[in-house]
Amino acid sequence: MTQDDDFLEVIAAEVAQDPTNMALREDFVTLLLERDADRAADEVAAFEAHGGDPARVRLLRARVMAARLRGPQGVSSTEPATSHEAAPSHEPNPSDESARTLGPVPTSTPTPGPAPARVPVPTTPDPADARHDHPGLWDAERPAVTLDDVAGLADVKQHLDSTFLAPLRNPEMAAAFGQKPGGSLLMYGPPGCGKTYVAKAIAGDLGASFIHVTLADLLSKWLGDSEKAIQSVFKDARAASPCVIFFDEFDALGGRRTSSSGSQAMRTIVTQLLEELDGVTSENDGVYFLAATNRPWDIDPALRRPGRIDKTVLVLPPDAVARAAILQGDLAGKPADGVDVLAVAAATEGFSGADIAQVAKIALQQSLTASMSAGAIVPVTTQALLDAAAGLTPSTTSWFDQIAPVLEYGVDDGTFAQLRTYRVKNGMR
Repeated sequence: MTQDDDFLEVIAAEVAQDPTNMALREDFVTLLLERDADRAADEVAAFEAHGGDPARVRLLRARVMAARLRGPQGVSSTEPATSHEAAPSHEPNPSDESARTLGPVPTSTPTPGPAPARVPVPTTPDPADARHDHPGLWDAERPAVTLDDVAGLADVKQHLDSTFLAPLRNPEMAAAFGQKPGGSLLMYGPPGCGKTYVAKAIAGDLGASFIHVTLADLLSKWLGDSEKAIQSVFKDARAASPCVIFFDEFDALGGRRTSSSGSQAMRTIVTQLLEELDGVTSENDGVYFLAATNRPWDIDPALRRPGRIDKTVLVLPPDAVARAAILQGDLAGKPADGVDVLAVAAATEGFSGADIAQVAKIALQQSLTASMSAGAIVPVTTQALLDAAAGLTPSTTSWFDQIAPVLEYGVDDGTFAQLRTYRVKNGMR
C-alpha cells in the first residue's frame, strides 16, 4: 500500500467517524477522483444518502464522469494514477456559490446518470441526449443585476472595469483601435465567493443575454455529443448576441490534455472549445465568454494563450461590507432580535459567501429548536451568530493552502499577480 493509499484510508476512517460532515465527505470524493473513480461514485451516493445538497451531488457525479473520460487514473484503484489533476470543490451548503453570496439560485441542471469506464460508440442516438442533438435549447436569460448591485468587492469591480468592461462600454472608441465587440475572461478564486453572481452582473452591465453552462450540461456517454453541445452553445449565443456564455467549474471541462489515449474524449472537447473561441466557423462578434474555476493552474495552456481566454480576475472572499449585506439578506423576513450585522461581519474575516450563509443557517436552526421547546418564537441574536461563526472553519482556508505551492513553484504568466498582492497585504506567507 502506497503512502497515498494510507492517506486515503485515514480520510476514510475520519468520514466513518463523522458521517454527517458533508464538507469532509466532499473532500474525500475529490481525493478519490484522482485514483479511483468507481469508489468516488460510491462515495457520491453516500454523500447524497446522508443529505448532501442535490446541486453538489449533480456536480460530483459529473466530475466522476469526467474522471472516467480522462483515462486510467479515474477508472480503477488497480490502475496507476497518471495525473494529479482533479477539481476539488469545498463549498458548504447551500448549493450554488452565487446563490450563497448575493444572487438567486440558478435553474438546476439534469442529473447525469452513471457513465461507463470507456466511451461507447452508439449505433443510434440516445433520446435522453436531446440537448446535444437539437441546438436551440439553451435558455438565454436577461439578468436584472449589474455590478452596482454587488455589495463590496471594490477591488474586483475596479479590476473588471479597467481590464475588461471599459472597452466593451465604449465600442466606438474600441473600434477606432481595431477592437471588435466581444471578449473572454477567466474568474478564479476560492469556492463560494460569488463568481457566478459576478458573471451575471457583467451580463447585466453589458445589457447582454446570459447562458449558464455547467459540466453536467455538456458531458455525455455518447462519443461526439459533448462537442455538438459546445457547438450549440456558441450557435445560440451568436443568435442571441450580445450574449455572455458562462462556463462554471471550467477546470473540469477545460483541464490539461494528456497524451494518454484514455483521455481522448476530453481532448476532443477542449479542441472543439478552442475552435469555437477562435471563431473558426463563425464570427464571435457580440459573444462574451466568461469562465469560472477554483483551480486556474489546471486549465489547458492552449485555452489561456493570447487571443483566447487571456484576461483574468481574482474573486476573493467578500469584504466586510459584502459580508454584512449577505448576512442581512439571509436574515431578511426571519425572527431576529436587533442583530448587529457589522459585528458579525467583523468576526468573519476570510469567510466565503457560502460560509456566511452557513453561519446564518446554524443560528436559525438553533433558534427554531429553542422556539419549539419554548412554545414561542425565540429570535436569532448577535451572540448566536457570533457563536456559530466561532465554530465554523472558513472553507477558503484549504484553497489558500492549495495554491501556496503553485505560487512558489509553478509557472506564472501573470495570472496570479492580484493574488500575490492580496497575500502580501494580508500577511500570508
